[in-house]
Amino acid sequence: MSGTLKSGSVSTKLLRIAELARQAPERALTTLAHHIDIEFLREAYRRTRKDGAPGVDGQTADEYDRDLESNLQSLLNRFKSGSYRAPPVRRVHIPKGDGSKTRPIGIPTFEDKLLQRAVTMILEAVYEQEFMDCSFGFRPRRSAHMALRCLRQGLMEMGGGWVLEVDIQGFFDALGHSHLRAFLDQRVLDGVLRRTIDKWLKAGVLEDGQLSRPSAGSPQGGVVSPVLANVYLHEVLDRWFETDVKPRLQGSAFMVRYADDFVIAFANERDACRVYDVLAKRFAKYGLTIHPEKTRLVRFTRPSPNTRGKGQDASGERPGSFDLLGFRHYWCRSRRGHWVIKQKTASSRFCRALKGIAIWCQRNLHRPIAEQYHVLATKLLGHCQYYGITGNSVALERFRHNMMRVWRFWLNRRSQRARMTWDRFNAMLRQFPPLPAKCVHSIYVK
Repeated sequence: MSGTLKSGSVSTKLLRIAELARQAPERALTTLAHHIDIEFLREAYRRTRKDGAPGVDGQTADEYDRDLESNLQSLLNRFKSGSYRAPPVRRVHIPKGDGSKTRPIGIPTFEDKLLQRAVTMILEAVYEQEFMDCSFGFRPRRSAHMALRCLRQGLMEMGGGWVLEVDIQGFFDALGHSHLRAFLDQRVLDGVLRRTIDKWLKAGVLEDGQLSRPSAGSPQGGVVSPVLANVYLHEVLDRWFETDVKPRLQGSAFMVRYADDFVIAFANERDACRVYDVLAKRFAKYGLTIHPEKTRLVRFTRPSPNTRGKGQDASGERPGSFDLLGFRHYWCRSRRGHWVIKQKTASSRFCRALKGIAIWCQRNLHRPIAEQYHVLATKLLGHCQYYGITGNSVALERFRHNMMRVWRFWLNRRSQRARMTWDRFNAMLRQFPPLPAKCVHSIYVK
């Protein structure tokens, strides 16, 4: 693709849509598809990942780029005329948790990803005016680390309390199409957009050569799926909690949600129990199910200032801990002796990441040691880019140390004659700069 993409007019269109949505919060918008023109598709192409796996047609981004202008014009014509046919997504399974289970991921074709990106840009411009501050997942200028900071700050200001840790069973597979259409009706009634979204919902899944057409769900991996999921949970959970639940509570409460992962914090135990009891009924109304074993109410009260040891209260009970976004949240004394909330790598994520390192080392024993080292350094950097937050340095250093042990173990398997002892391994490492394991995100920066 030659030349430089100009996204100025595209940004102007999105700002115009956002302003219209802001001025008419109760009105459904009926004319949105006309904003998607050839320049809009070029910008959508620029924002679409080019290194993803191909879909059912086997076409890669490089192949699509060879005749980009013609392909974009053809896509635009089919989209506007209603003749665009959404191909089924190719389903693959990736390891989940400790590797004993897998998660299904849908892989659309590259052209489908491109058009989904364009429609997602329109939907985001409309719904960013409505989505609430408690929602952080898959939204512009919001991240998981912002959610973690918000959660910690809210709990510290509240002085702890009771945390409802919720797990929705197979959310993306259970998302009800009729409910989603009803939610979209409230804000988006553009016929071209809605017909295209319906085609994606009905496109079906191709797995092991078998085509199935589920009556519910939006495949994980689709570009448009995250914003549709946010629309769904905005109505089912966020708006309900803010407008119906919070006014009826006796104490303060707040929620932090990242996609379908969320926790609700309460200052009052009775409030927490009441919401816990009614939440399953609320979700069942919209076809969702709460996991009975992974959903729990955690006592997370702050230990008293004079409490010694590990935080037991007068009855000898300790405040619990909970997980969100790969971090364990718990009470701990600061260097000045105050009780503060800290966040460390959750044990399940720690083990999963280390297992991934072991699998890579096993499969790449034949590579030169220098090449292995540089790949492992990149993997450690990526680990620190996410888990490197204030107060998590011990877990980071433990991960680095265990990663080195795993690497030495597999290097020791390269030869039955030349054993990789620790002395030899440490001598080998002197040829390379030390691998850093440091925090890169501050919990104190908003």
